[in-house]
Amino acid sequence: MEKTNVMRLLEANKVEYTPYEYDAELTDGEQVAAAVGKEPETVFKTLVTIGSNKQYYVFVIPVNCTLNLKKAAKAVKVKSIEMIKQKELLPLTGYLHGGCSPLGMKKVFETVLDETACLFETITCSAGKKGTQVQLAPQDLLQMVKGKYDDLIESPQT
Repeated sequence: MEKTNVMRLLEANKVEYTPYEYDAELTDGEQVAAAVGKEPETVFKTLVTIGSNKQYYVFVIPVNCTLNLKKAAKAVKVKSIEMIKQKELLPLTGYLHGGCSPLGMKKVFETVLDETACLFETITCSAGKKGTQVQLAPQDLLQMVKGKYDDLIESPQT
């Protein structure tokens, strides 16, 4: 497996991780989870947003969930949050859509990890390239991005 910058960054910081490869054509998070043999609630996607204050924020949530924009705004103490346009992702983060990792972005952005991550010993997120994932302890991820936990996802419909 070809090492990604995310993997090099984890190794440089002596963070234990397990790499996974899958078919880079898969774009649905639940399909990716199945391809790497993980439950969807333990596989996290990285969402990049812009706040009403024109600052960028990164939210990391389970692939089978939807970001609640009101909760996200509250987590970073801004009036409102919206998703950035897909064409803005690469110039802003250095990552393509489908391969965006919370680790190793061009700049450091305030990052919030959904609180459900702390229910698991390890979680899986993008390794910075389509078709690659890394599994690591959620507290290691938080420490690397200097992030925090918060409630970010939509409540299931009852």
